[in-house]
Amino acid sequence: MPFNRRKFLKKSAVTGAGVAIAGTAAAPAEAAQAQAQAQARKKRPKRYSFTVMGTTDLHGHIFNWDYFKDAEYSDAKGNVQGLARISTLVNQVREEKGRRNTLLLDAGDTIQGTPLTYYYAKVDPITAKGGPVHPMAQAMNAIGYDAVALGNHEFNYGIETLRRFEEQCRFPLLGANAVDAKTLRPAFPPYFMKTFRVPGAPPVKVAVLGLTNPGIAIWDKAYVQGKLVFPGLEEQAAKWVPKLRSMGADVVVVSAHSGSSGTSSYGDQLPYVENAAANVARQVPGIDAILVGHAHVEIEELLVTNEQTGRTVVLSEPLCYAERLTLFDFELVFAKGRWQVESVRASLRNSNTVEDDPRITRLLSDEHAKVVEYVNQVVGTATETLTTVEARYKDAPIIDLITRVQEDVVRAALAGTEFASLPVLAQASPFSRTSEIPAGEVTIRDLSSLYVYDNTLVAKLMTGAQLRAYLEYSAEYFVQTATGAPVDVSTLTNAGGRPDYNYDYMSGLTYEIDIAQPAGSRIRNLAFDGAALDDAQQFVLAVNNYRANGGGAFPHVAAARELWSESTEIRTRIAEWVTAKGVLDPKEFASVDWKLTRDGTPVF
Repeated sequence: MPFNRRKFLKKSAVTGAGVAIAGTAAAPAEAAQAQAQAQARKKRPKRYSFTVMGTTDLHGHIFNWDYFKDAEYSDAKGNVQGLARISTLVNQVREEKGRRNTLLLDAGDTIQGTPLTYYYAKVDPITAKGGPVHPMAQAMNAIGYDAVALGNHEFNYGIETLRRFEEQCRFPLLGANAVDAKTLRPAFPPYFMKTFRVPGAPPVKVAVLGLTNPGIAIWDKAYVQGKLVFPGLEEQAAKWVPKLRSMGADVVVVSAHSGSSGTSSYGDQLPYVENAAANVARQVPGIDAILVGHAHVEIEELLVTNEQTGRTVVLSEPLCYAERLTLFDFELVFAKGRWQVESVRASLRNSNTVEDDPRITRLLSDEHAKVVEYVNQVVGTATETLTTVEARYKDAPIIDLITRVQEDVVRAALAGTEFASLPVLAQASPFSRTSEIPAGEVTIRDLSSLYVYDNTLVAKLMTGAQLRAYLEYSAEYFVQTATGAPVDVSTLTNAGGRPDYNYDYMSGLTYEIDIAQPAGSRIRNLAFDGAALDDAQQFVLAVNNYRANGGGAFPHVAAARELWSESTEIRTRIAEWVTAKGVLDPKEFASVDWKLTRDGTPVF
């Protein structure tokens, strides 16, 4: 017969009374004390603890492997990457807390970012009839994710690929502010609700609201225009959080593919903030914690006070590439007939403290091997080593390779059109500081490391005056350095926090960037074909789709007339160009178009 505490205490009290009659005075006091303790236990409030785990910006990192270097990933800080490591951390947390007391989320950017994700989008696509299950779906299903917010890079391969990935996942892809352009209804599940059972008390309902980035409307305009729209995070959170509370949610967690800085890289092109997570915490009451994504920064715990309620909202961003795991530890108390959040604490766990989960290794070793074989295919031979090491501050031949390929592709595309006679220029950015194409055999991974993004090519019609403004904006990347002052290349660039990918070369023009001058007045001796640039002259600019759609907020380009575009990645075009040539010789594509100066004197 099962133990019944109530019957036992009652029986004990009765027995104690009988003993007292028999001649002892201590027993009634003990019985009264036992009854008082029982009453106190009944009055003591019920408590419950649970943990929400979170990752973000995985970008296709399953193993601690650098496909571009064909070696284990390593960096100066000792970081390691990959879902195989995260799986081990998750297993540890579930063992510590009890699996039934945990929830596992991600804040987006899942299916783009490595040769592995490219391979299963383009080479052996998941959209093909009888095609494979995406490795990221396999890994995340196996680890047991509960819900994942949509990131902007989920849309890079088009809606068909995203929808197929969604079908393959055993968890919902959330996007409350990804809505149908015609009906304005959610195109993806807005939220996920999980119920935690609490012995001897009502269950705890936890709602997870997923929010994605408004910048998708710019960055992947070719795929989403006319189909989906992306309102601001603040607006949609204000709509959905009260609904979730009215549905009985005791706790509301937001998984947001949006940084916490309150800034936007696209300027005023959209009326919605790109990095809005802290805004959401401040402006929308009823949120307990926010898993932050998109910005690729490490924030263990950020406390934001809600302006209406005065309550603290806890934010955490676990870096990127599966290098960290966020833990939100919740303490709840049942009071006044409902569960209330008593405290939330955020912390991070580091993937470099554990080894790969062998279960994930076994599951995806074949897919990994296929991608390694693919990226090591030889497509040509280089006559000398090309590197991006100095490409941020010197005109490097390796970047000229990108612009030459883009020029050739656009010229061929416009042949026979009314624009065929216009000069074609091209932009390109120094994406990586470590990319190298070695002398000798050139492989797909060598070329992929040069162009790490899945950008495609667009042709825009621009005037000389617009190109001048474009270059002035680009030159803001450099820190103003007075004539005669020492030049330290480690601090010369990234003025105002601008990333390397938002500094552009411009091929086909020659110019100087005078870094002694203030921003906006740096472009000197700007010329085309040996003569001063005519502001009225028209040009075709071969530009990547990110920039063409307004990414980086460069002037004029987003509004400029589009003459042509395609869906083939620039990375693929580079591989095709090198394959067709057979030999990669800088004499064929390299030229010194620009240089840094101070009062006319070259810096280097």
